[in-house]
Amino acid sequence: MHRAGFPSPGTSALRRGRRSEPGRCYLLTFTCKARAPLFSDATIARAAARTLTERRLWRDSHLLCWVLMPDHWHGLIELSAAESLSTLATRIKAISARTVAVAAERSGPVWASGFHDRALRKDDDLLTAARYIIRNPVRAGFCARVGDYPYWDAVWL
Repeated sequence: MHRAGFPSPGTSALRRGRRSEPGRCYLLTFTCKARAPLFSDATIARAAARTLTERRLWRDSHLLCWVLMPDHWHGLIELSAAESLSTLATRIKAISARTVAVAAERSGPVWASGFHDRALRKDDDLLTAARYIIRNPVRAGFCARVGDYPYWDAVWL
C-alpha cells in the first residue's frame, strides 16, 4: 500500500512530474537489465565507456563527468535546449546497447527500462556532485583511490 501523494514504484512513476530544463544539470543513472554485472568484463566495459563518451552521442548537451560501474552508469550532464532529457537518455541507451551487444556477443536488452534523474538546484555545487559520482567505485570497495578505477572521467581534469 502506498501513502497518498506518493507514486507507486516503477518506471512510469519515475516519469511522473519529470521536466527537462535547458541549461540545467542532471545526475543521470542507467542500470543494466536485471542489474546484470555486464561491465565486470573489461572488454565490454571499455567498449561501453568509449561509446558513452562519444561526442556524437551528446550533440549539444554536455557530459561533465561519469562513472561506469559493473551493473550501472552514472553521469552528470548539462542539458541543451535542443532536446529533452528523455530523448537524450533514449539515444544514449540505444546506441551504447548496440555497442555492448557486439562486444558481449549477445542479444537482448542491455539496459533496464527507464532511468533515474535528479535535477541539480541552482545552489548545488557541480564539483560536489561530480565527486560523489566518481567516488562510487571507492565506496563500493572496487579500489582505494578514484584514480585506480579505469572507467570514469570528468571535464575538470
